[in-house]
Amino acid sequence: MDEVTISRAITESFMKEFMDSMEVEVAVVGAGPSGLVAAHYLARAGIRTVVFERQLRVGGGMTGGGMMFNRIVLQKEGKEILDEFGVRSTLYRRGYYTADALESIASLCVGAIRSGVKIFNLMTVEDVMIRGDRRVSGLVLQWTAVNMARMHVDPLTVRSRVVIDATGHDCDVCQILVRKTGPKLKTATGAVVGEKSMWAEKGEADLVKNTIEVYPGLIVTGMAANAVLGSPRMGAIFGGMLISGKRAAELAQSIVKKR
Repeated sequence: MDEVTISRAITESFMKEFMDSMEVEVAVVGAGPSGLVAAHYLARAGIRTVVFERQLRVGGGMTGGGMMFNRIVLQKEGKEILDEFGVRSTLYRRGYYTADALESIASLCVGAIRSGVKIFNLMTVEDVMIRGDRRVSGLVLQWTAVNMARMHVDPLTVRSRVVIDATGHDCDVCQILVRKTGPKLKTATGAVVGEKSMWAEKGEADLVKNTIEVYPGLIVTGMAANAVLGSPRMGAIFGGMLISGKRAAELAQSIVKKR
């Protein structure tokens, strides 16, 4: 096979998949654990779902485990979700399990893709689309490398019925929305409240409760949910992240079915 054929194969297949993803039902921003879990359950339910990840790799903070010890801790409910993806875990003591961080995120990624999710890495969301009904209706995308180089290159857009902000502590999509619309989120201040200092027990308990439609057409999940609503961070315990992703999928599915 010659070099031009290789280049054509890459270009043609990528462009087909990208163009097929320009109009979807749900767009997930962030390919960390909660984003991948949400996308997996949505695609498995037959909902056209795409994930945009700004980094070269997927996994968010899960790949680093706790302070670069690539192990994670989770409780029984979170373990049951990892079980669905075939991830091995070990009972540490009653109610707490450990798992390999890299096996976990690799399995979540493969599971999402095999469910029908398309993941585009190296793409940054730099804006949202809001139409006359005052709801999020899509995303404005740019290559991450273009942003890093600070080049003035116009972006492209995708349309979706629902957007899920799974961008972790930075809660990028919500931050963009507040900058563009003012403080109109469903929070105590209308803006991003910001995460509190670490308190694993409370942070885990709040996480699923905070997984809500925070603005019409925009759902928050994972650490983005706690950052937006003002709850504590949890550290390297990930059960709540997985459950939050599943909850986000349920919310998105219900919104898609109503519209």
